[in-house]
Amino acid sequence: MNLRCKEVAAAALLWFGTATAMAAGYPERPVTLVVPFPPGGVADTIARPLAQAMGEKLGQPIVIENKGGAGGAIGIGQAGRAKPDGYTLLMSLSSISILPAADRLLERKPAYQLEQFVPIARITADPTVLVVRADAPYKTLAEFIDAARNQGGKLSYGSSGIYGTMHVPMEMLQSAAGIKMMHVPFTGAGPAVQALVGGQVDALATGPSSVMQLIQAGRVRPLAHWGDGKLDSLPQVPSLKSLGYDASFVQWSGVFALAGTPPAVIDTLRQAVKDIVNDPGVQARIAGTGSPVQYLDAPAFDEYWKKDSASLEVAVKRIGKVE
Repeated sequence: MNLRCKEVAAAALLWFGTATAMAAGYPERPVTLVVPFPPGGVADTIARPLAQAMGEKLGQPIVIENKGGAGGAIGIGQAGRAKPDGYTLLMSLSSISILPAADRLLERKPAYQLEQFVPIARITADPTVLVVRADAPYKTLAEFIDAARNQGGKLSYGSSGIYGTMHVPMEMLQSAAGIKMMHVPFTGAGPAVQALVGGQVDALATGPSSVMQLIQAGRVRPLAHWGDGKLDSLPQVPSLKSLGYDASFVQWSGVFALAGTPPAVIDTLRQAVKDIVNDPGVQARIAGTGSPVQYLDAPAFDEYWKKDSASLEVAVKRIGKVE
């Protein structure tokens, strides 16, 4: 072995030893979980019970940092620039896959690349739900579609940002139904939901967890969902497909670490989340948000993520450039 090879081998051993030692004591301080949306949205409502349970399991606080804006791109981009040591994690929705594809379509530099992240676990996976205020004049999807058609683009809907998980499904519905509505983007699902309740917009598409309490309180009305069958949380709500509209969209939530995080740290996180989501108490707390656990461990989630990303990129290209 020549001198150069010996130096490379020594450096590799040093790195391995340092990474192993770091992983052995992980975590030794609080861990930040970046949620790239304001409080009150799907990602936030799922992250809070998960973070509490993870903190108890790992023996260190999991501190949620809400960083909203640009449909999630600002927070995801911030997380992507963190040190890959396991002390910064990301709770994202399926918008993580949409935004780089949208940036390429718009010929601008993406805020991040998917290769910057490695999946830890998928937590939930729900079709988005179309909701309107309870005092809205339309009681069914047919009445809503007629209203949109008759108002000539004046019927409005809120979203978490352009090409986000609340925007893309509504673009799909407009295409399938042959209607045009006015898009009003906000910094996240929480502000968009408040805008609906406050009368600033007429409708929105979102995961069940961000509107379930409002549905149960009789303040908003679900008209349809973007799934393939019945929703356990809203069994009376029909799917768009069952009503003759070819539009489907699943808003999933998942936990990610940074690429380059030591494998032992990844394994610790994977096992912690696996133990947590198998706990009946944690399952009940997450299900209580309106989104039951749909857990996938890292290998299965990685495969699912790749297929979903490819499908969403096709959807973004089909939608084209929008404002």
